[in-house]
Amino acid sequence: MDIPHIINFSRIGSQDLGYITVAEAQKDTPFDIKRVYWTYYTPQDVTRGGHAHKKLQQIIFAVSGTIEFNTLDLNGNKDTFILDSPSKGLYIPRLIWRDIKFSHSAVLLCLASELYDEKDYFRDFDEFINYKK
Repeated sequence: MDIPHIINFSRIGSQDLGYITVAEAQKDTPFDIKRVYWTYYTPQDVTRGGHAHKKLQQIIFAVSGTIEFNTLDLNGNKDTFILDSPSKGLYIPRLIWRDIKFSHSAVLLCLASELYDEKDYFRDFDEFINYKK
């Protein structure tokens, strides 16, 4: 499916012992994982994101707190996704614009399909929206 969507990962454990969630490349994710990063201490009144990727695919988790993603594709389809569980991931395919809002002390974890490449980014909204696939 080449649209943003939620992937529910298995949660193993109990309230008494705690939980573990596992993501394995090509088993739980639609791509090989080449990079992992996380963001934290983002002020609640800051909107991050404001970009899209030409090639990169991602699965995003809120390992703590709540994160809101507003997405837009090149056909004008808009969606809002709320990440509020560490076992719930948001798959973001290529060519999806995103704006991100964080709750206080939210931690975002990202599994990425590619190594960092600044040339892969659309940082200008008009350039993105006028891009021809």
